[in-house]
Amino acid sequence: MAQETTTRHGYEGDALPNAQVDALPELTQAELVRYDRHLILPQVGVEGQRKLKAASVLLIGAGGLGSPLALYLAAAGVGRIGIVDFDVVDESNLQRQVLHGTKDIGRPKLESARDRLHDLNPYIQIETHETLLRSDNALGICQNYDIIIDGTDNFQTRYLVNDVCVLLGKPNVYGSIFRFEGQASVFHPGAGGPCYRCLYPEPPPPGMVPSCAEGGVLGLLPGIVGVIQATEAVKLILNEGETLVGRLLLFDALKMKFRELRLRRSPACPADGRCTLVKELIDYDQFCGITPAQEVAAVAEWEITPLQLKHKLEHGETITIIDVREPHEWQIGNLAPYGARLIPLGQVPQRLHEINPAEEIVVHCKVGGRSAQAYDVLKAAGYVQVKNLKGGILAWADEVDRSMKKY
Repeated sequence: MAQETTTRHGYEGDALPNAQVDALPELTQAELVRYDRHLILPQVGVEGQRKLKAASVLLIGAGGLGSPLALYLAAAGVGRIGIVDFDVVDESNLQRQVLHGTKDIGRPKLESARDRLHDLNPYIQIETHETLLRSDNALGICQNYDIIIDGTDNFQTRYLVNDVCVLLGKPNVYGSIFRFEGQASVFHPGAGGPCYRCLYPEPPPPGMVPSCAEGGVLGLLPGIVGVIQATEAVKLILNEGETLVGRLLLFDALKMKFRELRLRRSPACPADGRCTLVKELIDYDQFCGITPAQEVAAVAEWEITPLQLKHKLEHGETITIIDVREPHEWQIGNLAPYGARLIPLGQVPQRLHEINPAEEIVVHCKVGGRSAQAYDVLKAAGYVQVKNLKGGILAWADEVDRSMKKY
């Protein structure tokens, strides 16, 4: 559904229903001073700033993308900002989640966000929803906002946010980041554009796409993509410029290049203002192939726990440990003292000759996703004695060696 183009493509028509000017809230004298640089812009002016004050935006996530989104939308004077999150601030967040500080480590992200945003702009309303967005609460939370902005990092929530926006007829300002690359768009069938499912009808198999926790992310990247998302939200509120409806903006930080792909509706979706791919909210864990935690508590036949592996090693059993992470991950922490060898996942098919099929083999990565793929490669090649380390090296650090560095 994507085609590379250099042609600018927006959509004609109101992004959001134009509020009656008389019904817009007035600006106080303090707000006139604060937003002075907006007021002298012909595309904003006093009326535009009043539109911003009257608008409501819901941010899904207060992390990497949610941080610049919240900061810049608050500074811009968006009158009501809702944030959905249920996590606490971790020290590893601070490399990119600039909404929070060192003093906030251990605090709920929503508390940290609320304090920072109120300090930045006391004239706006901050609403917090300390919960995981789920099929049974998403419609109730999202229906009270004009624009929904997706700052999540997992496929289950992305599909959920998309489907809620389609059913409610609200614009979905999308962004995602990974390593040095990011992308952004506005999915809004009601404005003539496609939805997220038109671009990605089905999620990738579990573990096929590494998360940022596994693959890493340049700390600056969410700042760039998040600001693009915030800009799109402001344009939608003001009804100015060409939005990213029908366009996917791709950014490569290493090359410092932007590309643009034109997006089209799925053939299954008539131009009736609603994407007919979406019928109702579903079980998104099941849709994305994610097994609920309670169902994976038991160790599968093809897995081995860190404690089980430690027991075998301590009793002198010969185990070939294959680490399928990348070299930079190996440098942070590894099982080399136990004879582990580094063979990155992408090299496993070409280096099978280095692995003795007569030995018992344990493959591992950071959390278990990539090593599950390596397990499949080995089994397909005829290896019989293969196990996947459940939870990866992070589980080893938690359960066996707490002195090991985590990332």
